[in-house]
Amino acid sequence: MTPQTTTLWRPTGPEELALVEASGWTAWPPRLPDQPIFYPVLNEDYAVRIARDWNVPASGVGYVTRFEVETAFLARYPVRQVGGETILELWVPAEELAEFNRHIVGPIEVVREFR
Repeated sequence: MTPQTTTLWRPTGPEELALVEASGWTAWPPRLPDQPIFYPVLNEDYAVRIARDWNVPASGVGYVTRFEVETAFLARYPVRQVGGETILELWVPAEELAEFNRHIVGPIEVVREFR
């Protein structure tokens, strides 16, 4: 039986994306010491805005990724509204990221690229 999944989005720059590719498109890399949380977002529009408006100026390119995670597992992370009505994130503590990665279903996919 296939578990029910929730679609999540992640805006990312080239360095992080290279590490995702190195994982075989199956996992997010460990957070850096100054990154206490991993924050996937709940809609593509918000991910597009971050990739286009933040990642491009910071590194010359921004990517939007899409991936599926087991819905039952995600229940432990409350949805955080960090701006307007559609500015929604999950905050995954860095020390829980390996477990989070084990609940990804299928590949992490690049769905948009901005330069």
